[in-house]
Amino acid sequence: MKAKVLAAFIAIKAIALLTLAITADSKGSSLTKIFSRWDAQWYRRIAQDGYGYTVTTSDGRTLSDYAFFPLYPYIERWVHEVTSLSYINSGVVISALSSIVAALGIFLVVERTIGSKVAFYTVIIWAALPIAAVQTLAYSESLFTALAAWALYFTLKRQWILAGALALLSGLTRPTAIAIVVAVMAGALIELQKRRGDKSALVALLIAPLGMIGYIYWVGTQLDGWSSYFIVTDGWGNGFDGGQAFVAWITDFFKDGQPIVGLLILLAISTLIVLLWSLWRKSLPTPLFLYTVILVSLSLTTSGYFGSKPRYLLPAFPLLIPIAIHLNKGRRGNQKFVLAGIVLISFIYGAIWLTGNGPL
Repeated sequence: MKAKVLAAFIAIKAIALLTLAITADSKGSSLTKIFSRWDAQWYRRIAQDGYGYTVTTSDGRTLSDYAFFPLYPYIERWVHEVTSLSYINSGVVISALSSIVAALGIFLVVERTIGSKVAFYTVIIWAALPIAAVQTLAYSESLFTALAAWALYFTLKRQWILAGALALLSGLTRPTAIAIVVAVMAGALIELQKRRGDKSALVALLIAPLGMIGYIYWVGTQLDGWSSYFIVTDGWGNGFDGGQAFVAWITDFFKDGQPIVGLLILLAISTLIVLLWSLWRKSLPTPLFLYTVILVSLSLTTSGYFGSKPRYLLPAFPLLIPIAIHLNKGRRGNQKFVLAGIVLISFIYGAIWLTGNGPL
């Protein structure tokens, strides 16, 4: 089953890439241009020149590259040095390989929790999400998802040293790694309550947050103290506001005569809530449920460019489990039809999206 799911995943990504290339060419663009846009350039600068680059926007805000965590661009630098690929292409290679590793990790987590068939459908749906095109961009989402999925897998297997180490690395990848850090720490605490002498669980508890804490501390040493990282994120407009900016953004659609857009966003939020409720009813292991809830909460309660919110949820693969369970209960012919439809929509949407405004 593992070989089958990986073959299906790679096939979907390959066809998606071909579709994107054809669409880009028809619009006078290319894969190289698409891969070199948006956050990929920030990662490329860090990989090439290190930290310290800033941009002042027209409204007076300062955008600093310290907002981007270091693991992805430093691996990008290493791949560039080893292979002589360009920095951007090195990033694409990292993301492509990481997405495959993530797919296997997702399969193993869901297989252990629910079963192999549901795990298969979960991976296929994850590969074919409308925003799945991000999985092969020179972005950190695939690397983070791979680290998080395997950290969850080792947490479920009670292999605490590996779980803690992967949580630590996740904390060097993205700020949303707080979700996997808390999940692993919660699993370790539960284990310590059951087996007080388990030293490996204690080690995991202690090392899991070190990556994130270490990077935030390091930014403070480079700038103006421990709060510097949070000042940097404020410059990007990505601070925590409890969802106020998100609510205001949705409200503006109704005020500006675009109620359909506002209603669609509310429908999407309602769907997230229903999926979380379904996960709660399935009595998933605490670390897995915590990881998902925190990722969803962070996506809805932080400010910033809201067009990017869907890709922030890309690592929240457990949300797909209820859909996969429902699909698994259907007739075989219907399953193939639904999956084919999902994949086709993903190809079309991804190609149009990335040759247009993109994920930002």
